[in-house]
Order: sequence, then C-alpha cells, then structure tokens
Amino acid sequence: MTYYTIRGIVGRSFPIILFTSIIGILTGQILNLRIENLVAMPIILLLIPALIKIGGDTGSMLGARLSSALHMGLGGNLRHSPVVRNSVIAAFIVGECAFTFLAAVVWMTGEILNIGMGLGNLIKLCLISGTFELLVVFSSTVTIAFASHRLGADPDDTVIPLIATLGDLIGVVGIFMTMYLLGFI
Repeated sequence: MTYYTIRGIVGRSFPIILFTSIIGILTGQILNLRIENLVAMPIILLLIPALIKIGGDTGSMLGARLSSALHMGLGGNLRHSPVVRNSVIAAFIVGECAFTFLAAVVWMTGEILNIGMGLGNLIKLCLISGTFELLVVFSSTVTIAFASHRLGADPDDTVIPLIATLGDLIGVVGIFMTMYLLGFI
C-alpha cells in the first residue's frame, strides 16, 4: 500500500500539474494574441469556454474509462480491444452531439443579445473545430493511457489532468483554424 501514500501521490502528480500549468499559460497567450478577433466577434467569446470544455471533458471521460479498464486488465491489445473501440466511439458520439447542442444554445443566446451569427455558421464552426479537437484529444488520451500503464505510472494520475489541459489548447487552436478556414478572420 505504499503506492497510495500522500507523499507518493503528490510526488507523482506534482510534475504533471506543473506541466499542465505551463500549457494553460500557453493557451491563454494564444487567446491573448487573437484578442482583436475575439472582441470583434463577441459570440465567439460565448462559444470558446464551452467548446474547449466539451473536448477536455469527453477526453477525460474516455481516459477514466481506459484507466479503469487497464486497472482491471480489460484494456488488452490496443488495436483489438472492444473496450477501447467502444469507449472511443461512445465518447465521440457524445462529443459531436454536445457540439451540435452548443451551437444551437450559443445561436439562441446570440439572438437574444443581438450579437448573433447564423446558425449554419455556428454549427459548422462547432463541428469542424470540435471534430478536430476530439480526434487529437482522443488519440492523445489512448496514447497517454497505454503509455502510462506500460511505464508503470497510474493512468489516473496522468491521463485526466493532461487531457483536460490538452483539450483546452487544441480547442483554442481548432477554433482559430476553423475561423480562418471559414473566412471569419
């Protein structure tokens, strides 16, 4: 039981939290570099927190499922595991539904506040940037979970904080890339 001591948990978690703090600062600086675009389109300011939250949350949900499966010995072979495949597919469906719902809610809010953007544009923005975020975050989740397990680290200590932070970074980058592709900036 020495693995679950306060000293052990803090010792394993501190470097991860330090690293995620640096990534969080980087994400904030990316937003800061594009502040003019955000102020010019206030509806995007409504969209960003929820959109990046969905990516990080679904990735964390997937990470928790994979971590539990690895602890129980059900993870098995990465390529042929129904636990991995079904968990990824389910998390992807949840994420895509959440992005669509988010677009509708942000559109309604924008209409009420008179800062709107077309519903079709919001759906495209959410689905394109959200899908990009999910693909990168889910790939990273599976990689980090299996790598942690193989290296003897507890995936519970590594996957969720790393993925939640990576979801923020990839989500912000994905939003700006999609805005550029759609001609919004």
